[in-house]
Amino acid sequence: MSLWEKIAADIAAATGQQSALQKQGAVGGGCINQVQRVRFAGTDYFVKLNNASQIDMFVAEADGLNELRQCTALHIPVVVCVGNDEQSAWLVMECLSLGGRGDPVALGEGLAAMHRITRDQYGWYRANTIGATPQENTCCDDWVGFWQRYRMQYQLDLAACNGAGGRLQSRGERLLVELPALFEGYVPEASLLHGDLWSGNYAYLQSGEPTLFDPAVYYGDREADLAMTELFGGFGADFYAAYNNAWPLDSGYPVRKTLYNLYHILNHYNMFGGGYLGQAQGMLDSLLSELR
Repeated sequence: MSLWEKIAADIAAATGQQSALQKQGAVGGGCINQVQRVRFAGTDYFVKLNNASQIDMFVAEADGLNELRQCTALHIPVVVCVGNDEQSAWLVMECLSLGGRGDPVALGEGLAAMHRITRDQYGWYRANTIGATPQENTCCDDWVGFWQRYRMQYQLDLAACNGAGGRLQSRGERLLVELPALFEGYVPEASLLHGDLWSGNYAYLQSGEPTLFDPAVYYGDREADLAMTELFGGFGADFYAAYNNAWPLDSGYPVRKTLYNLYHILNHYNMFGGGYLGQAQGMLDSLLSELR
């Protein structure tokens, strides 16, 4: 049985329909997975493909999408099935009809509604990935400790393995020690987070409804999601005004957003190298200047 016959069998088992699978063409935009649009029994589906060793990444993504579907104010793709054989792993999802002229106010209000979904602890019940990097989500009661250990320390250790020692490590260790000072008087709720919310991971459907995809889900400070929306271009003034009107941000957010985005810049260094190291060092300097 070929790869596509196996995927068709999985879709048939999930949907209760029988049909031949037709490939409709590759979909661009991904740097980690191959992506293909297919048609099965008259319905289009979106298929992500990778090596069989990446099945846990796809299972975690499917679980993350299902977690986000608690929020009805945003459209979250429906997961159809996840599978693998000895060579390949696949994730099959609803195929979204993108390209509508959406309302950024609806996106801002929808994200605030998603962040209103909370848990008693920070983290999540399982690990997942941020890009291609493992992301540990061990549940705990202390947000600062969670961010120190499972976000900053992990990325700094990985950067050291990738050759970034010296100044990055010494200043990174100092930031870890002094991190609680950035949270004086502020204890965030454990909000449901998308976790990788840059401009490439949201869109509008043809209907205009906002949609989120490609998550790195966990429960944590909602500022972490908002910070990343500002990292690569921003989501527009109407989006931020709508979010703040629905749930105003704390006055300490302008400083802490640098901390939260430092995690992503370190991760980009660890995945891609290059100029991200200098950007991370500049962000560390900015944060430490706030602690003098």
